[in-house]
Amino acid sequence: MGWAGGGPVASEDVNPVELAIAALLTATVGALGGLGGAILLVPILVLSGMSARTAAPLGLISVAAGSLAAAPRQLRGQVVNHRLGISTEIASSIAALIGALVSGIVGQSVLAVMLGIVALAAAFVGARRKGIRNLPDPDLGPDDVGEHVGSLSGVYPLSATEFVPYQATRIPVGLLGMAAAGLIAGLSGVSGGFIKTPTTTEVMHVPVKVAAATTTFSVGITSAIALLVFQAQGRLVVSDAALVAAAALVGGTLGARLQMFLPPPRVRQALSVVLVIIGVLLLVQR
Repeated sequence: MGWAGGGPVASEDVNPVELAIAALLTATVGALGGLGGAILLVPILVLSGMSARTAAPLGLISVAAGSLAAAPRQLRGQVVNHRLGISTEIASSIAALIGALVSGIVGQSVLAVMLGIVALAAAFVGARRKGIRNLPDPDLGPDDVGEHVGSLSGVYPLSATEFVPYQATRIPVGLLGMAAAGLIAGLSGVSGGFIKTPTTTEVMHVPVKVAAATTTFSVGITSAIALLVFQAQGRLVVSDAALVAAAALVGGTLGARLQMFLPPPRVRQALSVVLVIIGVLLLVQR
């Protein structure tokens, strides 16, 4: 039992099999769509009867586990820009800390409404996201692939024979978007990836493949910051968290593998339909 929102928060009875299946499936679908499994997991748990206060930490556990699961494949592909991820993560982590602290005093109905709005926003972003923004440079080859040391630029492989250069721009505006993503993550427990990735692509002009991979790398740090606050508030049930982490690791790995065969834009569009349904239900049933 913990303390949040002016009163004690008791551990809730959760069917472990159902929780594991939900975490596995949402992590898989989230990895395919590039939105993160928590954007599905947290609203589903709330709709199934779990309080938003209890569901939020489990969502962040799913985010952190998915980040770990995708890391090996993305690092081998040299699509993560670590300097960009760490630079933007400073704003996200500070905002996530503030959001997690504020969420402890926000009412249950307010959190449910917030989740509904977040789900609808994620549906809109996922449906309109573009596929390829930057074009390949024929003068580049395999030896040019990777991030450029000391700058927010680099080259990533679009295919075995095509290589795309990029340079992050409009950093101050991008940091505002990252702060908004961190605030939402801390308040609601969902990944701020649906804000981070579009901000990185549309505002900072980084290719979507690099943006998604860098976001996946950084959201684990954002989640860890907020989870420290949730643990201090007594909102983290260790047994449920361990179950979600294990299932999300498997789901994230599976989703990363399936991403090679299924077109992410189509998956994100289908996922957007599901998010609209979930968002409407959350707002109606609050």
